[in-house]
Amino acid sequence: MAESVKLNPDNIPAHIAIIMDGNGRWAQQRGKPRIMGHRSGVESVQEIVQVSGELGVKVLTLYAFSTENWKRPPIEVQALMGLLKNYLQSELANLIKNDVSLRCLGQKDKIPPEVRQVLEKVIEQTSGNKGLILNLALSYGSRSEMIMAVQELARKCVEDGLDYRQIDEELISAHLYTRGLPDPDLLIRTGGEFRLSNFLLWQISYSEIDVTETLWPDFRKENFLKSIADFQQRQRRFGKTGEQAQATKR
Repeated sequence: MAESVKLNPDNIPAHIAIIMDGNGRWAQQRGKPRIMGHRSGVESVQEIVQVSGELGVKVLTLYAFSTENWKRPPIEVQALMGLLKNYLQSELANLIKNDVSLRCLGQKDKIPPEVRQVLEKVIEQTSGNKGLILNLALSYGSRSEMIMAVQELARKCVEDGLDYRQIDEELISAHLYTRGLPDPDLLIRTGGEFRLSNFLLWQISYSEIDVTETLWPDFRKENFLKSIADFQQRQRRFGKTGEQAQATKR
């Protein structure tokens, strides 16, 4: 761990979610094609996954490709899918070695078949791992996720006799992609933009948010540790007063 950042090992966020923004701007600043920024961004993914496992983070969710990203130029989408395929193939051994379990949040059926096949293989081969859970949000949109959940609950009301009065927060959470996982404690967005971009809107209701100007390809271990250190300085109240929250800790 970097000497300049001191963390409390008893207050590591259980679930960290990251909006990985700034790949394109990083490349443009250097006069390079956008895809070069995405390639450099993969190195940040590798480093942050490694550090998360070392710190004892339970769940790491990375916003890799949104439902809206399909609107990008076809050549860029194709390149991104190629990078995803290469990452999965090259990282499988490391994921197994480091006891990382890979999961996918999003519309897997929209991912090109040759990429989806590799994705499903890695998910299957890491499913027995007991360490860090790595969620890749792929073809993911929070609104579409919530629509899917509402549709399934409506179907159960019509076909399975579910009483609509039984629908509560717990039941809705159980029909999201993140079912069974804790909500994010910390949401990090790189690249300096102050927006949520349709990411985990239900799940981040009480997440602490850290926005950094650092572009994703430059976001490495030191930046990650600083974000966690900032998280550790905050008082999480969950609607209570500061005094109530402090009393609960004691």
